[in-house]
Amino acid sequence: MKNYFVLFKILTFFALSCLLLASCQSKTKETKNFSSSVATNELPQRPNILWLVTEDMGAYIPSFGDSTIVTPNLSRLAKEGVVYPNLYSTSGVCAPSRAAIATGMYPTSIGANDMRTTSNTNETGLPAYGAVPPPEVRMVSELLRMNGYYCSNNYKEDYQFKAPKTAWDESGPYAHWRNRDKNQPFFSVFNFTETHESGLFEPYGFRKIETRHYHEGDTTYTWGPGRMTEEETPVHLPKDTEFNIPPYLPNTPVVRRDMWKLYNNIAEMDRQVGAVLKQLEEDGLLDNTIVFFYGDHGGPLPREKRLIYDSGLNTPMIIRFPNKVNAGIKDGELISFVDFAPTLLSLVGIEPPAYLQGQAFLGVDKSSKERKYIHAAADRFDEITDVIRAVRDDQFKYIRNYRPDQGYYLPVGYREKIPTMQELLRLRDEGNLDSIQSLWFRNRKDPEELYDCKSDPHEIHNLAKDPAFKGKLEELRTEMDRWLKEIEDEPNLPERGLIAQLWNGAETQPVTSKPEIEIINNKILINCATEGASLGYKIIGKDGNIPKVWTVYQEPFEAPEGSKLLSQAYRIGFIPSSIVEHTNIGS
Repeated sequence: MKNYFVLFKILTFFALSCLLLASCQSKTKETKNFSSSVATNELPQRPNILWLVTEDMGAYIPSFGDSTIVTPNLSRLAKEGVVYPNLYSTSGVCAPSRAAIATGMYPTSIGANDMRTTSNTNETGLPAYGAVPPPEVRMVSELLRMNGYYCSNNYKEDYQFKAPKTAWDESGPYAHWRNRDKNQPFFSVFNFTETHESGLFEPYGFRKIETRHYHEGDTTYTWGPGRMTEEETPVHLPKDTEFNIPPYLPNTPVVRRDMWKLYNNIAEMDRQVGAVLKQLEEDGLLDNTIVFFYGDHGGPLPREKRLIYDSGLNTPMIIRFPNKVNAGIKDGELISFVDFAPTLLSLVGIEPPAYLQGQAFLGVDKSSKERKYIHAAADRFDEITDVIRAVRDDQFKYIRNYRPDQGYYLPVGYREKIPTMQELLRLRDEGNLDSIQSLWFRNRKDPEELYDCKSDPHEIHNLAKDPAFKGKLEELRTEMDRWLKEIEDEPNLPERGLIAQLWNGAETQPVTSKPEIEIINNKILINCATEGASLGYKIIGKDGNIPKVWTVYQEPFEAPEGSKLLSQAYRIGFIPSSIVEHTNIGS
């Protein structure tokens, strides 16, 4: 009997151990379809939303498999949140990608995919222009403002168009949720510039304004111009650290130094993220706020940024939900930048408009079907133009090159300031690049490329001509054709023709019509002849104080007697109207 009792205890302990092990393992495996229950049962009705956005960010952090540098704040965020390894930008460069985030539209569908359309006019011979979305399109922050949210953007915009004044309550180096009305829900964006490719330039040193997040709330603080010296710049890891250098880059002292800068920049960005999270905790808001961390596209190095290989598109994302809901889970679904706008609205209880080209992956309006494909495009980068489109499923990437007679590498002047780029060109000219490193410098492109991104994550081996993958090639080719037609993307349309379309045949940038102000039954009505214009207004009281913020006009309103009204109209991609003044309102 005693032996049976001992055996029973052994078996019970073994069963409990198995259950505990299974429970621990379930926390780390890829888990899907949990987010609908998060939105409906466990989130505040009007949660605050905090976006922590870094630049030029590949999967170079521990929570995404790279332990070269310690990132305590991001690692904590990942431990308390959900890790999303399959987020993809719509472009390998910032401004087009930020246009997708801000509008929920593919950049190629709104004229936002050519990088730096307001500069490089001498090189291109084209007029300065901005993206022109359909008239119903609004920046997602404006939609939130219209629903009572305080919307702040710290420092960087860069959307391929000038943001309307109705887009933000405040946008600049001091912008912060702390400036909102008491208990007002907020959507706050903080942009971290430390990891930008320019952080690899020589002489090396952090820009002085990059420390701004340590000074949030002190609007009297001013930053010096320029950069710190390398001696002044914080050092977060030894310079002789061994790095896992991707096969498309040579292992030389110059490249190793740039890799050290990359990781050192990430560590400083992590400290800045920690400073903002500390402010959130100090304000008692951590568990009433959904925190997003993500990059604006892939990594900063040559053959990463600007390309639509995964090295240029894939960027880490972590979302921490209030009260650590679903902490420690990895969600492997495919997510595109065009999904951010509908997801943000879905999380705060605003029905996403029908025009949005993405789908919500969280919240009450979460799509019933997970995304099957992500899409991306590359066109002009500064002074150099190419035309490439890509589509990817959960394993394979298909790329279509519309200019196969043009080489892969493009001499973009800004990129050539990176020492690693200079090193690649030197070794190329000496004939000292290996077979993988030489691929980028071929004089012609394959018209089509197909890669197995699981077995070939660096996208080195083109399978487009392999008969074994004919079915997958045809599937992704068909999906690309469908996508191009749906969003009305014409890849071969010359940029001058694109401008003509955006400006409706005019030779100069269209101008938004002036607001028209009427007073009917003591209520103020504001209209604009320009279809789709956003209308902003300010009421100046008898004291003469001018409000800092432009209110979004939505419906007729009353104003205090003897006040003055200022109004301005904005249509994305148009020149804003002049400011209209109406005096003696309410008398």
